[in-house]
Amino acid sequence: MNEFYEILTGPGLWIAFIIFIGGLVLRLTYLFALSREKDRVFYNHVSLSWGLRSIGHWLLPLGSASLRKQPVFGLVFYVFHVCLLGVPIFLCAHNVLWDEAFGISLWSMPDKWADVLTVVFMGTVIFLFIRRLARPEVRILTSFWDYILLVLTLLPFLTGFLAYHQWGPYEIVLILHIFSAEILLIIIPFSKLGHVILFFFTRAFIGFEMGGRRKARAW
Repeated sequence: MNEFYEILTGPGLWIAFIIFIGGLVLRLTYLFALSREKDRVFYNHVSLSWGLRSIGHWLLPLGSASLRKQPVFGLVFYVFHVCLLGVPIFLCAHNVLWDEAFGISLWSMPDKWADVLTVVFMGTVIFLFIRRLARPEVRILTSFWDYILLVLTLLPFLTGFLAYHQWGPYEIVLILHIFSAEILLIIIPFSKLGHVILFFFTRAFIGFEMGGRRKARAW
């Protein structure tokens, strides 16, 4: 078990981050080149003001008209993303790893906060999973891979929660936690989860098109 742990927290961690960052850079480069080739006229309407306004409204809870029309989903959707990003980045145990691996130390949230937010996050995943099954207009657009992505997103939180409370075989659960998190990092650039970065460019570009060209709100 110690050998697996050393591999996952050593070269495995570096490989996961290299693929994560490199994959996102390559995807952004490809999409930018494609847009320059297919939609050159689009760049005549670039507007920093409209781009930032579009991003800002979509970052606010219920800041867009489409989310205000379904407020329960909108709030769950917002909490899901806050927990998904906030817990892994600001968890105290992770900050120790950031410091050891990269020499970076961030503010750390109290463990009790992380514990509560982890439970909340798992609840939002269950809600989103059930919503995809229960709502016909959502189910018809959902592929099997979409369900797998939700499960893959849940696993690092579930295993981390179990490891923290030492429920089950601790060493096995801890290894599963690290492994599932690294698999998720590797998958992000090549799946819909890539919107963790692509979101900002997509919303900005829509802001350019709707605001810079049509003088209409994009939210």
